[in-house]
Amino acid sequence: MKNPVMDGKTVADRLRNDMKTRCAALDFSPGLAVVWVGDNPASEIYIRHKQKACAQVGIHSVLRHLPAESTQAEVEQVIQELNADMSIHGILVQMPLPQPLDEASVILAIDPAKDVDGLHPVNSGYLFSGTPGLVPCTPLGIMTLLKAYGVDPAGKQAVVIGRSQLVGKPVGMLLLNAHATVSFLHSRTPDLSRYTRDADIVVVAVGRQNTLTREMVKPGAVVIDVGINRLEGRKITGDVDFFGVSKEASLITPVPGGVGPMTIAMLLENTLKAAQLSQAETL
Repeated sequence: MKNPVMDGKTVADRLRNDMKTRCAALDFSPGLAVVWVGDNPASEIYIRHKQKACAQVGIHSVLRHLPAESTQAEVEQVIQELNADMSIHGILVQMPLPQPLDEASVILAIDPAKDVDGLHPVNSGYLFSGTPGLVPCTPLGIMTLLKAYGVDPAGKQAVVIGRSQLVGKPVGMLLLNAHATVSFLHSRTPDLSRYTRDADIVVVAVGRQNTLTREMVKPGAVVIDVGINRLEGRKITGDVDFFGVSKEASLITPVPGGVGPMTIAMLLENTLKAAQLSQAETL
């Protein structure tokens, strides 16, 4: 029996090696700016990982760190400065923002061409209409991982558990654009297993441990676990009962080591794409 584990780290490493070659072929260095407001310790760890990944492929990264007391106007002023900076091709605002900052307004302030998180309504509209644009990193990473393992969504039944703007909705649209038949499940859906037992592809992104268990999955299903749940100590787990579900699934992502590395790889890919598009526009 083949190993069902989808190794996101190995796939991401391969993609980063390719991006390093593509960055080296440019006559300029792609630039990513991260805007961080406050001092959330988890955010600091994520930012360090992103900066390290940028350095590995040849993307220069800039951190704009603002105090937690910053006003809406001060945060958006920084974004406008980065929008105008020709050396910056991608802008990422590290979430969550401290209260009472309005995250939606901050996202709207980002130039859609530099919105490497893919959250601006312009990029959401592109995704909805099937037009090429900047796509949220985690959903793009999921689709890239499926492709790497030879999973073609066309004609398959896909279930997405979760409807967030960051993962659930966009990954559902990507699957639909890839010709899957997609069902969205969420907190108001009675009896999740009624839908998951018929699904060829199940994506779980709700942030609740053991949302998907073995009896909810049909044999041979492909299961993508996006959840991150922190247990006692430093251990983390996903939304899927990995031990049980892996006995039924043909392919399954682990947590950690599955979707996480792909998300960072897609952030780099979006930055490189934005840089290449900006260069094309100036020619």
